[in-house]
Amino acid sequence: MNQSMRYFLSFFLAAATLASASLLNTAGAATAEDLNADSKQALQGLFKANPAAENIARQAKAVLVFPKIIKAGLVFGGSYGEGVLMKGTQVVDYYNSVSGSWGLQAGAQSYGYAVFLMSDKAVKYVAETKGWEIGVGPTVVVVDEGVSKNLSSSTLKEDAYAFIFDQQGLMAGVSIEGTKISLIKR
Repeated sequence: MNQSMRYFLSFFLAAATLASASLLNTAGAATAEDLNADSKQALQGLFKANPAAENIARQAKAVLVFPKIIKAGLVFGGSYGEGVLMKGTQVVDYYNSVSGSWGLQAGAQSYGYAVFLMSDKAVKYVAETKGWEIGVGPTVVVVDEGVSKNLSSSTLKEDAYAFIFDQQGLMAGVSIEGTKISLIKR
């Protein structure tokens, strides 16, 4: 590889990193009140688009709602967003959602997700650890359209169910596996 190509690649990676950082910085809500309102609105939108989510919400002990996650990457990537833990209709705590990745990837996207905590054990785990790495701790089932059609009160056996919604952008696929959810002060 010639010298000018190395400079170009170095410049391109630096620019992509800065762009990713600026995009990730916009994923936080301005105030606690904004985050509360955005989370409640996102949950209502999810219920409208996927009635199975509303059925699960009725049985859930709590729900983590992240109304807007921003993900960007070029070989190395990351995602960030802020959300709330709700018990019933009351917001009880604030969390952020962070992930990092590397591999064949390029682009940016936004999406939201909600994790319905079905047991007191799952709620206690999130509270006592001040956070949670998805894939470690309570079992999480990511619900897609096919799975949601087969869910009923008698089939809800796992600790948590996650729904991804409002996906927009130029990156293929969304995975929340390995995402770190941590308690924040608002």
